[in-house]
Amino acid sequence: MAPAAYPEPADSATAAGEGSGEIASGPIPVSPQELNAWRRGFTPQAEIWNGRLAMLGLSVGLTVLLIARLAATHS
Repeated sequence: MAPAAYPEPADSATAAGEGSGEIASGPIPVSPQELNAWRRGFTPQAEIWNGRLAMLGLSVGLTVLLIARLAATHS
């Protein structure tokens, strides 16, 4: 069975909009202070903080579960 054919990537003129005169560019560099800013709404900074707090909550939850299981087995 042959692998599925994927479409060719669009060139920069097509990606920016056909004939718009704009050049598609990569990510814009951002300073660490800007990335760590506490901003509300659907912003990249809010998504970064959401991920950090989710991992913190997951770590705390697993730690509490582990301690509770260990305490239950030693009683």
